[in-house]
Amino acid sequence: MSGQDYEAPSGAFSQRDDATAGSGAMIYRCGDCAVRVPLEKGAPIRCQKCGARVLYKERTKRMVQFEAR
Repeated sequence: MSGQDYEAPSGAFSQRDDATAGSGAMIYRCGDCAVRVPLEKGAPIRCQKCGARVLYKERTKRMVQFEAR
């Protein structure tokens, strides 16, 4: 990956997908059926398709780089 593609971490919250930017929902993946599940604050943690209660937060698409000491 070239240096031009790198976006330095800013310490602020990252921008989310366009679909979730206005609604305030975060996107998670179901542990059983792997469907994308949008969750808002206070919503029950449950897959809307299969009813599973194990959801994984998706990784960021940005490159995250830490400096070793």
